[in-house]
Amino acid sequence: MATKKKIRAALYLRVSTTDKGQETDNQLLQLREFCARAGWDIFDTYIDRESGRKGKRQRSDFSRMFDDASLRKFDVVLFWSLDRFTREGIRKTLHYFQQLDGYGVKFKSYTEPLLDTDNELVAHIVIAVISYFAQQEAVKISERTKAGLERAKSQGKTLGRPGKYEYWKPQIIEMKAQGCSQGKMSRQTGLSYNTVKAYLKKIAAELSE
Repeated sequence: MATKKKIRAALYLRVSTTDKGQETDNQLLQLREFCARAGWDIFDTYIDRESGRKGKRQRSDFSRMFDDASLRKFDVVLFWSLDRFTREGIRKTLHYFQQLDGYGVKFKSYTEPLLDTDNELVAHIVIAVISYFAQQEAVKISERTKAGLERAKSQGKTLGRPGKYEYWKPQIIEMKAQGCSQGKMSRQTGLSYNTVKAYLKKIAAELSE
């Protein structure tokens, strides 16, 4: 009886250069644990520290991953969430997935179960919806950052990179207003559960002052 070939997985992680202090450790650990449970072998881990709005040419490991995919060095790409994979919009997202499909390589999102090549019809619908919102969120973040810098500049403040807490504060407040749990906030931001808990406590203290 022939032995079933083990699936070879490529793990893709991305950290934006604006996400000061954000680490991939938590995401990487959970992706590795998923592969272990599924019985998959990890071929390689690809990590970029660039904005998801940048294309393949600007993200070296993203480009390297596609080069390896074209040579069928792995069978599936596993990523944390679609916005970690790309924030370039619907057309580009579909183009990337079509490329992978052409190479005979599947894809799977860890935090978005429906985003799975094995669920083709639903996956294509979800890709279109999620990639649109991921692109819009990137635009909103950019607009908020620019507005904040202009406001600070008009007030004569010295401009510089915001601290980790200041960067995530508006997004955590927004997620809290939407009723997101601390666990969901942790998954969507890539911050540890304890960090999210500490930020929520600090935000509550500031609002009560």
